[in-house]
Amino acid sequence: MNSVDRSGSLMGTYGLTDMRDRLLSADEPLAELQERCGGDLPGMLAIPELLALIRQARGMGLRLARAFSAFDGEAEVSGFARIHPLDEAEGGGCELLVENWQRSPVNPASPRDLAERLDAIDRATAEVSARLDARQCLQVLSARAPDALALQQASLASPGRVWTECVELTGISHHQPLHWRLLDGAMCRFPGSQRSWRVRLIPLGPDPQSPVGFELLLIAEEPSIDGLGSPDQRADQAAPARLVGTALTPVLRQPVARIIANAETIRARLAGPLREEYSEYAGTIASAGQHLAAMLNDLADLEVVETPGFSTIVEPVDLADAAVRAAGILGVRAQNRETRLVVEGEHGEAVALAEFRRVLQILINLIGNAIAYAPAASTVTITACEAGDGRVAVMVADEGPGVTPEQAERIFDKFERLGRDSDGGRDKGSGLGLYISRRLAEAMEGRLTVGEAPGGGALFTLELPAA
Repeated sequence: MNSVDRSGSLMGTYGLTDMRDRLLSADEPLAELQERCGGDLPGMLAIPELLALIRQARGMGLRLARAFSAFDGEAEVSGFARIHPLDEAEGGGCELLVENWQRSPVNPASPRDLAERLDAIDRATAEVSARLDARQCLQVLSARAPDALALQQASLASPGRVWTECVELTGISHHQPLHWRLLDGAMCRFPGSQRSWRVRLIPLGPDPQSPVGFELLLIAEEPSIDGLGSPDQRADQAAPARLVGTALTPVLRQPVARIIANAETIRARLAGPLREEYSEYAGTIASAGQHLAAMLNDLADLEVVETPGFSTIVEPVDLADAAVRAAGILGVRAQNRETRLVVEGEHGEAVALAEFRRVLQILINLIGNAIAYAPAASTVTITACEAGDGRVAVMVADEGPGVTPEQAERIFDKFERLGRDSDGGRDKGSGLGLYISRRLAEAMEGRLTVGEAPGGGALFTLELPAA
């Protein structure tokens, strides 16, 4: 029987799981926590913190002893978990004993913590985000919703405008410009979207009374009814659910970004002195967070390109301009490896009928791979040119070891990692980038191929219809 001390803390509670991580039996405190976390008894273990430890112990086949804490909806539960994996003859699950079980009330969040939490939620759910200067003029705007792409194009066409000139504020009759506090929480509409959008303006800088700029978020009040491409897709009721792109990626993007930012702060010792090994640990955490963020983006893109009827926008795309922009985005990564990026081709000579955003996405993937796989202090050449037969092309050539015929046959397969799993750990991608890039190229009535560069190395060629 469990014993309880006078302070109300339970000295120990026991549970048993099977090989599928279902909680088969549990003492009353553990059973109560299971139910408060939304689980059943017996049923799948619903306490995330304990589930992670159970899976770790079972996967390694080793006993684990770890401190843990969980939130049961009203209070914080903590204790010291001892987990003993069982062999198959004993059911293949785990015995779980939690010592020093304690349940303590959670301190109410401060107004500042609550505000930061609301900001984080809005960032995760915003389908349009932008950076503004101190005068609320647009610096950059990015849209994730199909019905907000026209707003993104308008911001690119006329940079530097006050952001309120791009939208129609509803319920506000005052003359512009308005103080940012009057605009925070306002409603607006803009061409191309039938939905209502809530405005969030988050001041940037140490002094909220005198911000150096703003983070602009537009949060839709209704879910999108737009499809992933053409209007015909919006009527396709058979399209599969986009679990990662619609549900998981927006929710996880902000927490992952915070993990990366905090880890980088620790690694750089910005928060104070730190032993070298802990700085290295923080660097490992930051790298893992960046890998997870890239994986989320790849999985979201994968769902998009594999949606039935997926199509892209058709617009004139200057391939030389797209190459220059992609090289600029990857400039820091190239500099870190002492790699020189050379863009060849005159502006206006190779103009494709495609979608600029997707062409840029393909080029970033190809150039990023070239930087990763080519030797340090080498050159990556990006060339925009005519390809004949009414087509134009952009080519990415590196000075690496190249691609063998066997690799060329499977290099665009899903989850293929270029056959370089033993390259010292530099290849940490998902194996989806080239697969997604080829699907995007085909959606734009183009093609993506790989061959041998003139001086050795790999040569990737993206061909598209000429404008």
